Amino acid sequence: MKENNLPGKILVIDDDLALCELLEEDLIRRGHSVWTALKVVEARELLHQHEIDIVLTDLNMPEVSGIDFCAELHANRPDLPVVIMTAFGSLETAIAALRAGAYDFVTKPVDLDLLNISLGRALQHRHLQEKVRLLKDQVRRQRTDDEMLGESPVFQNIKQQIIRIADLDTSVLICGESGTGKELVARALHRQSQRSEGPFVAINCAALPENLLESELFGHVRGAFTDARENRKGLFVEASGGTLLLDEIAEMPLALQPKLLRVLEDHKVRPLGGSSEIDCDVRVLASSHQNLSEAVTARHFRSDLFYRLNVIQLEIPPLRDRGNDILLLALQFIKQLSQRFNKSVVGLAQPAAACLLAYRWPGNVRELRNVIERALALTHHDQLTIEDLPDQLKDNKGETQLPARLVNSGNILPLEEMENRYIHQVLDQLNGNRTLAARLLGVDRKTLYRKLKE
Repeated sequence: MKENNLPGKILVIDDDLALCELLEEDLIRRGHSVWTALKVVEARELLHQHEIDIVLTDLNMPEVSGIDFCAELHANRPDLPVVIMTAFGSLETAIAALRAGAYDFVTKPVDLDLLNISLGRALQHRHLQEKVRLLKDQVRRQRTDDEMLGESPVFQNIKQQIIRIADLDTSVLICGESGTGKELVARALHRQSQRSEGPFVAINCAALPENLLESELFGHVRGAFTDARENRKGLFVEASGGTLLLDEIAEMPLALQPKLLRVLEDHKVRPLGGSSEIDCDVRVLASSHQNLSEAVTARHFRSDLFYRLNVIQLEIPPLRDRGNDILLLALQFIKQLSQRFNKSVVGLAQPAAACLLAYRWPGNVRELRNVIERALALTHHDQLTIEDLPDQLKDNKGETQLPARLVNSGNILPLEEMENRYIHQVLDQLNGNRTLAARLLGVDRKTLYRKLKE
C-alpha cells in the first residue's frame, strides 16, 4: 500500500482526548496541518475559522452523532470530504455513513497506516474537485466574455458580479434603461449557475392582461375558467430546476403580487382553480427599467415583494456610459449582420465611428443594433460611412470634439486599436487559423493579411 505524501489541513473530532493527541501527532509527522476538537460545537467554530480539507470524526459523539454531523456538513459543504471512525464496523454502519455523505469510514482501534491511505484518497478527491471548480470558473469567465461583449470598467464590473453571484440561489433584481441588455444578463446568470442544465423561462409582465398573466405564471386546472379545457402547468412549474425571469416586474398587477410573494417564500404554487399546491424549485430573477423604490413609495408596488426580490441588485449601465464598448458592439453587429445581407463590410470609417461615440443612445444596445442593421442595408462600401447613418446621428458630424463624459471616462481607444483587438480575439479563438478567421470576419484573406501587417 503506497503511503500518501499529499499534505492537507485536517480537523479531528473525538471526545477521547488521548486518541485526538495520538492522531494529531501521527498526522503532523506525516506532513499534515491538524486541528482537534472534543465536541461538535468546537468543530463548527474551527471550520468557521480555518480552511479545512478533510474532517475526521468519531461516530459516537456527545450531543451530536458523527453521522448527523456528517449529514450537516454534506448539506452545507458538499465539497468537504468526511471520514468517520467507528468501533462498530458493521455493514449497517457503513451504509448509514455513506448515506449521510461520508467519503469513507475506518474502524477502531485505528490502524494509522490504513487511516493515512484513506485520508490520502480523500485529499486527492478534494484537490480534484478544486481543479474541476477552477476549470468551471475559467469556462464561466470565457462564457461571460463571449456572451457579453464589453471592455469598459463599468461593464467589466457587471461581468465580475455575474460570476460571483451565479451559483447563489437568491433572487436578483436587474435594473437599467430599456435596451441595455437586462435579459442578456439574466441568461448569463443562468448559464453560469448550477442550474444551467435546467430550463430558462422568461415572461414579460407588461405583455399580458392580469387574468392571462396569472394563468401563465401559476397554471390552472380544467374548468377554472371558460376556456380552461385542460390542466396547464404554470411557468413556475415549467421552470423547476432552472431559472424564471420576470421581465418588467414593475408592471405586475397589484392583485397578483401577494400570490407571487407567497410562491417566493414557500416554493409552492397553487394553480388557478386547484385545491392543492405543487412544489417548484426555481430561481427567480426580475428586471425593470423603472425605479422600483419610487413605485413602492407611490404604492404601485408592494414593499414586501420589493424586498424579497431585491436581495441582490445589478444596475446595468446605459450604452452612453460604456465608452469604447460602443465601437466594439458596432463591429460585432457588423460581423453578424453583414453575413445576413451578404455584404463584405469590414468596419467603420473614422467619421462614422466618431458619430457613434458622440451620440447619446437613448435606446441603448438595441438602438445601436438597429442603426447598424439599417446602415448595412443601405451601404455600397466595404466600410460604414457617415452617410449610411440615420439623420439623428448625422447631426453630430460637425462636432470636432467628443463629449466630456467620454473624454474623461478613460474608456476611449482609437478605432484602429479596437479593430486590432477584435481581429486578434477572433484569431485566438480559432488558434491562429487565418483562413477561418477571414471567413468569420467576412473579409478575404488578402484584406486580413494587410490588416495584420498594418
